[in-house]
Amino acid sequence: MRNATKFTTAVLAAGALTLGLTACGSDKDSASDTSGPLIVAASPVPHAEILNYVKDNLAKDAGLDLEVKEFTDYVTPNTATEDGSVGANYFQNQPYLDDFNKKNGTHIVPVVTVHLEPLGLYSSKVKSADDLKSGATIAVPNDSVNEARALKLLAANGIITLKDGVGNEATPSDITKNPKDLKFKELEAAQTPRSLEDVDAAVINGNYAIEADLSPAEDALVLESATDNPYGNFLAVKEGNEDDPRVKKLAKLLTSPEVKKFIEDKYEGSVIASF
Repeated sequence: MRNATKFTTAVLAAGALTLGLTACGSDKDSASDTSGPLIVAASPVPHAEILNYVKDNLAKDAGLDLEVKEFTDYVTPNTATEDGSVGANYFQNQPYLDDFNKKNGTHIVPVVTVHLEPLGLYSSKVKSADDLKSGATIAVPNDSVNEARALKLLAANGIITLKDGVGNEATPSDITKNPKDLKFKELEAAQTPRSLEDVDAAVINGNYAIEADLSPAEDALVLESATDNPYGNFLAVKEGNEDDPRVKKLAKLLTSPEVKKFIEDKYEGSVIASF
């Protein structure tokens, strides 16, 4: 099941940042030219797949020239959007963007929310979260927002208890009860699927789970609820570009009945339309 796993090490992520920006160099300031194609940075799965569906099936009739650039890390899409190498991106949620803007001085803003990828706990060693042994090691994403999200998932399912009122900066130090004395291994988010052979379980972002041939709807030991979930993924642009007519066209297409059906048919509950 996991022989098709794709992952990005910290070194590769840094390389992707450098290469990604270099590759976009010829499109420098493409966001300022509204007469050219709209270049959108996206994670391969499901974001680029959804965008390519729009490109191949809906964009022409809407008069939209759309170009999709894939990135495997969670940094380059925002830095490329900020410097104008791309006109928009589609890969992230609001808590992550708020944290990124604060830490990096960027000015990225959401345009329209498209889908949710439920975060899940996976294991190749146990069939149930209840089967985790005392002292088991759990891999979690190491960026602040996704680590907090992972810990909140475990807390919501009674595996640990967190301090009251803990927010999107929760870390293992905020755990108040840990009945099984679980250990936490912090990894770059893209590495978590590959870690399944080395840890007892891993909390994996939905896009990386799907790339690793995992089905969140079927394979997760515990899975985030879609109800009132703040982690919907959206189309985003640099502040000031929200009224770009190309962006408005894409926003409309991404929230169309056709895209909703594509998401439902292709991902079968592992990706959930948010409109």
